[in-house]
Amino acid sequence: MNGTGRANGSGALEGAVVAVAGAAGPAGRATLLRLAEAGATVVASDAHPERLAEAVDAARYAHGGATVTGDTVDLLDLAAARDWAARTEKEFGRIDGLVHLVGGWRGSASFGETDLADWDVLEKLLIRTVQSTSLAFQEGLQRSDRGRYVLISAAGASKPTAGNAAYASAKAAAEAWTLALGDAFRRAGGDDGPQTAAAILVIKALVHDAMRAERPNAKFAGYTDVKELAEAIAGVWDKPAAEVNGKRLWLTPQP
Repeated sequence: MNGTGRANGSGALEGAVVAVAGAAGPAGRATLLRLAEAGATVVASDAHPERLAEAVDAARYAHGGATVTGDTVDLLDLAAARDWAARTEKEFGRIDGLVHLVGGWRGSASFGETDLADWDVLEKLLIRTVQSTSLAFQEGLQRSDRGRYVLISAAGASKPTAGNAAYASAKAAAEAWTLALGDAFRRAGGDDGPQTAAAILVIKALVHDAMRAERPNAKFAGYTDVKELAEAIAGVWDKPAAEVNGKRLWLTPQP
């Protein structure tokens, strides 16, 4: 660490500009901290302005030399997402990453009790927001020498359970959309291979300190700590684009 509390800048994220969608939750907070520590300029968004401001302030405070900004963006509106991407690239001169952390869960006790209203909610949260961010940031990421689009997904997308039909289906659709983006990056790279990557980090579920405090006897078997997730997100930049593009990177055992 240097005197400002930031890591000395020799890694792949030093000087990078990374947008984080869904930045105000525990995973978002951990990710903002980790990216700022690595020397990135971090442009955060969330639908909850007060929580977002707290997360941005925490990252700034922890890493005094870091540039961390926050903006409320309606990711259900493609035009708003495109404007966010354009403003980011105009202000900072480049865009090197989009980390997609927008989440949500709805489920039922059985398959037959599935409420299709849950699908309506999850389709917007888990699919439409991915469509917006990927379409908005694709061209900017392709202009980068280290562009990365990172989706956080769930193991349930590969092995749906009866009560999670809507959630697992939405996650599977988000994965398919991200893999299609990866194919676009592959095609853009031509014979040289992809220079930009779309990668999927797959977890079972997330855990953080507050959850452990609330349930001190729980094992959280197979769960990924938000700090570990943030480390894995940063690690996507450490690997060549061709190695991670169009890949599911498992942080929990495959089902």
